[in-house]
Amino acid sequence: MKSLRIALLSVCLAAASGASAAAYDDLINAANMGDAAKVASFIDRGLDVNSVDPRGETLLIIAARNGYGDLVKALIARRARLEAVNAVGETALAVAAFNGHVAVVEQLLAAGANPVNTQGWSALHYAAMQGHAAVLRALIERGAPVDAPAPNGATALMLAARANVESVKVLLAARADARIRGRDNESALDWAVKAGNTDAAAMIRAAMGQ
Repeated sequence: MKSLRIALLSVCLAAASGASAAAYDDLINAANMGDAAKVASFIDRGLDVNSVDPRGETLLIIAARNGYGDLVKALIARRARLEAVNAVGETALAVAAFNGHVAVVEQLLAAGANPVNTQGWSALHYAAMQGHAAVLRALIERGAPVDAPAPNGATALMLAARANVESVKVLLAARADARIRGRDNESALDWAVKAGNTDAAAMIRAAMGQ
C-alpha cells in the first residue's frame, strides 16, 4: 500500500510539473505575441511577473523590445521589475530606446525607470546610435546626462553625429559638449566628418564657434 501511495504521489508531481512547464511556455508565447490579456491572466493565476524566456529576457523586456504598450502597462501594474537586465545587461528602457518605441519609453520613465546609467550602454546611447530624436528628448527631459560616456568612450553626440542630424540638434540643444574627445582622441565633429555627414558636421562646428 505504501509503495502504491508513493507511486501515485510521483505521478501527481510529474503531472503538476508538466502542467507548470506548459503554462510557462504559454506565458512566454503570449508575451512574444503581445497578448496583454493572456499574460495578465497567467500572472494573476500565480505565474511570476518577472519570468524570463530561454534567452534571459523578462516579460517586460520582451514587451519593451517589441513596443507592446498594452503589455508594458499590464506588467507595470503587476509590479514587474523595471531595472531587471537581460544576458547582456540591457534594461527594458534600453531596448525600447534602441528600437525607437517612444511611447513605451515614456511609459517606463513615468513608472520610475532610471534614465541614468552609471555603467555600460545607456538608453541615451542606444537612442543616439539609432537616430531616435524623440526618444532622446524624452530621456533628456527625465534627467539622462547628455555627456555620459559609453563603454567605448563615445558620447551620445558622437554616436548621433554619424548619421542623424535631428538627433544632433536635440543633443546640442541640451548642451551636449562637442569638445569632448573619446578614447581614440576623436570628437563628435571627427565622427561626423568620417561618416560624411556634412550637415551634422556643420551644426557641430557652429556649436563650437568654428
